[in-house]
Amino acid sequence: MPRTTIPLWAIPLAIALIMLVAAHLAWWLSLRAGYIEACNPYWDGCTSISRAARHGLGNHLFRLLMLPCALLLAIHWWLASRWISARGTPAALLAGFGLAAALALGVYATFLGTDGAAYAFLRRYGITLFFGCGFLAQLLFLRRWRRSEPAAAAGRQWRAMAAVCVAMLLLGVTNVLADALLQDRQRQDRLENALEWQLGLLLAGWYLLQAWQWRKERLVVAFAERS
Repeated sequence: MPRTTIPLWAIPLAIALIMLVAAHLAWWLSLRAGYIEACNPYWDGCTSISRAARHGLGNHLFRLLMLPCALLLAIHWWLASRWISARGTPAALLAGFGLAAALALGVYATFLGTDGAAYAFLRRYGITLFFGCGFLAQLLFLRRWRRSEPAAAAGRQWRAMAAVCVAMLLLGVTNVLADALLQDRQRQDRLENALEWQLGLLLAGWYLLQAWQWRKERLVVAFAERS
């Protein structure tokens, strides 16, 4: 029976590229339209990703890209759980965290740019759950991978992905400390915005590293074609 194959590494690669393109394209369009001020958001923190993608054409394109990205994210973590399970390690919880992250991203993207207290609640907790559940899925993936393949922990790829997770954790701790210690609300907001951009960059970097690992293994998803 003829089969169609898709390289597995293309899925995390697409997720990383869509995240990067969507955020930066929305920022550029909002900057051109005058919705946000000109600065380096990674350093100055003059705007958050959400604010950059909240108005005008940038909002429409951001949502147009991120909603399919949420679907890809769900597919990705299901495939990642299958990849881990094939190595003899249970991974149902991994798929659960990944699905929760994908659903949260979908909720966030759907209601970004809408008004109302209920929608603001959905946006805020949507993005929080997306980062939180996605981070837990990444940690669990690395742990299960190391358990099923102990030699992986000594490899550069595993260590690089673990280092990205540590960096994301440090950004989260920095944000909590800044919220507790900084008295200047404006400085606190700018720092939080900058950390959000940096976190998004690290998140995309993690998926790029995973794509590189799966590319080295020449993994594919096969679909049987009906005759």
